[in-house]
Amino acid sequence: MNTDDENIKKQLYKNGIEAFKQHQFYDAHEYWEDLWSDYRLVDAKFIQGLIQLSVGYFHISNNNKNGARNLFNKCIPKLMKYSPKYRGMNIDNILICINNTLKCLSEIDDMKNFNWDFVPNIEE
Repeated sequence: MNTDDENIKKQLYKNGIEAFKQHQFYDAHEYWEDLWSDYRLVDAKFIQGLIQLSVGYFHISNNNKNGARNLFNKCIPKLMKYSPKYRGMNIDNILICINNTLKCLSEIDDMKNFNWDFVPNIEE
């Protein structure tokens, strides 16, 4: 793979992180989806887990509780494979946040009551 491809991969990954940090979950999903679908990655399952994580939170913003729960449950086993830390991310903390998110979703009726503090802080 040439240097340009490596730079594009790094930039897509970073753009996804920045979008996620700003709670722009759809955009984060788009960056990571481009990375996941356009390049052969040794950690494709990890990137797929991040895509599912971001779409899960996007579903919360769209009042789709079942879609959110489904995506969080799909991303857990993918991210667990990279525990406790991977690519500078505290995977264990992300998993705790996902579990807190799922618990919150099971306890609320109105998605407006979701506690956005449960969104994990992800770092590179």
